[in-house]
This record gives sequence, structure tokens and C-alpha cells, in this order.
Amino acid sequence: MSDMILPGIKQFDLTGRNALITGGSKGLGYAMAAGLASAGCNVMLVNRNLKEGEAAAKKLQADFGVRAKAYAANVTNLGQIEAVVASLVKEFGSIDILINSAGINIRGPIDELSEDDFDQVMKVNVTGKWNVSKAVTPYMKKNKKGRIINMASALGLVGLSNRTPYVTSKGAVVQMTRALGLELAPFNINVNAICPGPFLTEINIPIAGTEEAEKFIVGATALARWAELKEIQGAAIFLASDAASYMVGSMLTVDGGWTAR
Repeated sequence: MSDMILPGIKQFDLTGRNALITGGSKGLGYAMAAGLASAGCNVMLVNRNLKEGEAAAKKLQADFGVRAKAYAANVTNLGQIEAVVASLVKEFGSIDILINSAGINIRGPIDELSEDDFDQVMKVNVTGKWNVSKAVTPYMKKNKKGRIINMASALGLVGLSNRTPYVTSKGAVVQMTRALGLELAPFNINVNAICPGPFLTEINIPIAGTEEAEKFIVGATALARWAELKEIQGAAIFLASDAASYMVGSMLTVDGGWTAR
């Protein structure tokens, strides 16, 4: 019977592990970086604004006593990402966890959006995640372990008017997560996704308080409110930890009950 005793809360301990978080200097990315750091994880923030990233890394290191460093790169540029990942592995020794959080949203009716609008959202939200996943995979395979967490969305599971670029991109992330999860599972690399509902991030501030948001976004949730940034942390810690060792290609919704309707 002793073999059946589970380690319980110790499964969530991330002490000594190294996590790369794209878009980790603000919003959900920063909230997840702070969550992992609170569990003992070293964090590597990758975003385009190095100064902003350095400020975030400095705060994480001061608050949690872990190693934290920022790097500048554009997720849509595979060459930049591969170079940064190589530098991270050289400096930190490994990349145990990847959180693909960088993303954008361009809203509007389809007849008022440009092809460039659509392409831009797809390039950041889909190609960017593919690029970073591609860059870290050889190192995770070599170590025979890893966690990849993609930020999808409740809007990857349900539709919403005037969001064709974003909804299409997040649906693609859902399918990428499933396919990559199957591909990497034999190497002990778990790939899953978080599907957030309405968090009041920089992306959503422009529509906060509008009739559309109150009716079709916040009003669509069972809790009838915007989510707080801290409410994403539990899901991130869980999927990054040993507690999620039997999860592959899963979509973990943190949406206040939006997709339950």
C-alpha cells in the first residue's frame, strides 16, 4: 500500500526548475511568471521590449528570491527565438517549462478588417507559439522531460462576433496543442493549453465597460465578472508541475463558466 501514497502538495513544488515565458513582462504572462516563481521556479522572460522585461524580472527576483532574467526577441522571428533559446540553455542549463503567452487581438467586422490584420494576429498567436515550441523541443527531448503550456482562449472553443482573426488563431492553438501533445508525449514532454475567459488585461481594457463586454463577454460567464490576474496562476502552476504528469493535449478552461453554458 505504501506505493499508493501520493506526494500530495509536494507535486506542485517547482524549486530549481527553469521556465521560459513569452510575453512575460505584463498581463497574464507576468501573472503566470509570478505564480511559477512563488513555487520556486526560475523564470526567463522573452518579449520585444527589453527594458519592460528587465523591470519585470527584477521585481520577480526581489519578490521571490529566484533567478529571473529578461531577453528581447520577436516570437514571429524563428532565427531570433532559436538564438535566445540557445543562450537561455547555456546560461540556465535547461528549459524545463515553456509558457507560450505572447499574443495580440485585432477586433472588428470582417468587412472592415484588412488581410494584414488577419495575418498579423495569426503570425503572433499561432506561428509565434509554433516557433518557440520548435526551438525548445530539441533541448527538452535531450533531457527526456518538459512542459509546454500554450495560452489558447475560451474563444478557441466558442465563437464571438467581430473576432474572426482572434477566434481563428485560438482555435488553431487548440489543435496545435493536441497534435504537439501526441507528438511529444513519447519523450516525456507534456503539452497542454490554458483557455482563459475574460481577464481584464491590456488587450481587453479598450472594451471594458462597453455594452458589448457587459452583455456578450462578462455577461456570458456564470460568475458575471472579469477575472483577476491572480486567478490564472493556479492553472499555470498545475500544468507546469508534476501534478499534471498524466495530462496531454488538454484544454484547461479558466473562464468563469463561459464555456459551460
